[in-house]
Amino acid sequence: MTDASAKPSEGKPADPLKYPIESHPGPDQVVDIAPGIKWLRLDLPFRLNHVNIYLLADGDGWAMVDTGFGNDATIAAWTKLFDGPLKGIAISKVIITHAHPDHVGQAGWIVQRFGCPFYMSQVEYLQGVYHQNRRTEERLVNMRQFFLRHGMDEDITEQLLGRGQDYLKRTVPLPAAYRRLRHGDTITIGVRNFQIITGAGHSPDQVTLYSPADKIYLSADQVLSKISPNVSVWAHEPDENSLGAYLTSLNAIAAALPEDTLVLPGHGVPFYGLQIRIRQLADHHEERCGMIADACRTEAKTSAQLVPVVFHKHKLDAHQTGFAAGELIAHVNYMLAEGRLSQELCSDGKLRFSAI
Repeated sequence: MTDASAKPSEGKPADPLKYPIESHPGPDQVVDIAPGIKWLRLDLPFRLNHVNIYLLADGDGWAMVDTGFGNDATIAAWTKLFDGPLKGIAISKVIITHAHPDHVGQAGWIVQRFGCPFYMSQVEYLQGVYHQNRRTEERLVNMRQFFLRHGMDEDITEQLLGRGQDYLKRTVPLPAAYRRLRHGDTITIGVRNFQIITGAGHSPDQVTLYSPADKIYLSADQVLSKISPNVSVWAHEPDENSLGAYLTSLNAIAAALPEDTLVLPGHGVPFYGLQIRIRQLADHHEERCGMIADACRTEAKTSAQLVPVVFHKHKLDAHQTGFAAGELIAHVNYMLAEGRLSQELCSDGKLRFSAI
């Protein structure tokens, strides 16, 4: 992963990003990151151990952007916050950036508690419904064939079908109705007008919000300060060029937003230096493409054989292996679309890739 937080030392350049607040809020804290914008952080039970939540002043209430993971620990954390630093605060809207459970997981609980409207893009709402109902036998068969075709062995495949994919269901039931957010529209929250900018790659139609008047950008997981967002391909859309869509999204954001924008990401800490960070992310993915091309020059390889080439610095459990496999396949599909790889379905039923 790209780490923009590295301290200057011999052989390492200074971090070019600027951070208005170097440390994150503690579990019982709420930080005013900008006028009318509160920042808090909830724990996650993963290697990526937190998610950022933002509250936007909205008349007599506050609009909540994302809600945290769908488990009892998150409900306990919210209850403590609403009894403590958020006591007396009313949530006027719940806005969900995308359907991953660390963002949408408690949407149903918050909406029910405050009786407020619920906003998502249509694709992300339907994606969330799909994740909550995805483990039918037909879908399990499709996922098994997908992983085997990419060279995963039987044991790893069964792990991926179990614990490695189960996290996607970790949400309380979604609200039965939603209000649609569309790319290019504007949503008014309090005294601010936010442009809705959606992008694919990390998630199919992730919502981000930009206030031109204040140069504030809630980037969700599309642009993160410290790590590269996971960009993957999954069994239900096996030929998707998600990395190509992600890079296209980054280019559009870079063209539309100024460099002195305050970026409020879904993980990590807020920062300035949007254009720099976007270049870092693009360079990160190009470096991985180069590693894959080098590995496929002398011998055709499966995706499973390429996972340790790209992720050689990481010891992966089943949960992380699922993400690594999905991200590796995203790079392969992008390179196929760019004409940098060719593929062959071999007699053993596995796809193998060669550099062109």
